[in-house]
Order: sequence, then C-alpha cells, then structure tokens
Amino acid sequence: MRRPLRIAVMVSGEGTTLDALATALAEHPHRARIDLVVSDREGARALAVAARHRIPTAVVQFGASDGVGTAGRLSTAVHRDRIDLVVLAGLRSILPASWLSGWRGRVVNVHPSLLPRHGGPGLYGRRVYESVLAGGDRESGATVHLVTAEVDAGPRLLQERFPVNDGETPETLQIRTQALERRLLLDAIERFADGRWRLPYEPSELDAGPRA
Repeated sequence: MRRPLRIAVMVSGEGTTLDALATALAEHPHRARIDLVVSDREGARALAVAARHRIPTAVVQFGASDGVGTAGRLSTAVHRDRIDLVVLAGLRSILPASWLSGWRGRVVNVHPSLLPRHGGPGLYGRRVYESVLAGGDRESGATVHLVTAEVDAGPRLLQERFPVNDGETPETLQIRTQALERRLLLDAIERFADGRWRLPYEPSELDAGPRA
C-alpha cells in the first residue's frame, strides 16, 4: 500500500489556502497529509491556522540572495528525509537558489494569473489582480507550476481560465481566483499522491502545455 504523500506548506500571510488544503486533505489522510508548515515571518496568521489543524510549524526567514546557511536551515526545517512535496501557498519571499537546487521537481506554487502574464518579482496578492485589470485582460485564471530560481517562470503543470466580467474589481477577481487556486492545488497534490505524476517531477515529462 502506498504511504501518504508528505507535504510541507510554505506561507507568509493569512493562511486561507493552507486552511482549505488542510481541511480537504484531512478527509483522506491515507493519500496525502500536511506534515509541516514553514513561515518566513514571525506572527504570520497562517501559523495559528496550522496550530488549529495540529500541524507542526517552523519559522525560517530567507530571501533569494541568502547563502548556504539559510539553505541549511530550510532543509533542517523541512526534514528532507520525510517530506515528499513542498507547496507554496501565499509565500512572498523568494526561495534561495541554493536550496531550490536540492529540491528540483519537488516544489510547486500556485499563482493567481495565467502565467506567464502578470508574474515575476513583486507580483503577488492584490497587485496581480490590479495588473490584470489595468492590462484590460478579458480572461484571467490561475496556474500551478514547478518552482525554479526564476520567479514564476517554472514549467506550468495546471492552468485554468475564466472570463473577466465587466465591472470586475480586484476584490471580486480575488474571490473567484482563490477558489480556483485551491481546486488546482488539490488536483496537483492528488496527481502526485496517486502516482500519476512522479517525484521529483522532471520538466521533460511535460507535454506541449499545462494540463487543463
């Protein structure tokens, strides 16, 4: 019998996506479970969400330019011998390239736009929705992708779109996008958990585009 997929979730803020993931995965703990929540800042509300779900937590501050010392602290926190998949759920800091090199094909992120549009450094949260509306886009959506050293540029795994309505605001776009983000993340986790997608996931395994 396949053991449960062991997941570490990295967060920065409110933890709404973490809450949704933990609630959904608790219904089938034999398939996948969140074993650790890592925050890049003290006092993030997501830590309280993790505590409510009785998930162990760690706080590790890091940035893209950090060296091997930070990479070592991250590896220690994530317990590399236990964790199979790292999921970024509202993480605002950029992971050090030295750490990512050891986790190639095992870190995924969900972004609230149709990447490569409206992605890159500094584009997160409300800024993405404002960028979509300012650009006059008639469609938006969400993307699950592998994380690489280049922000939001890793191979896309899942992507789904919806029309941008007349009179759309950042707030209404956020509500619609977040619901889609959670569904796509759960879809990706299920594919890893049941073996349809192998870990580490090699970009060469991708076909001509993200899965719908």
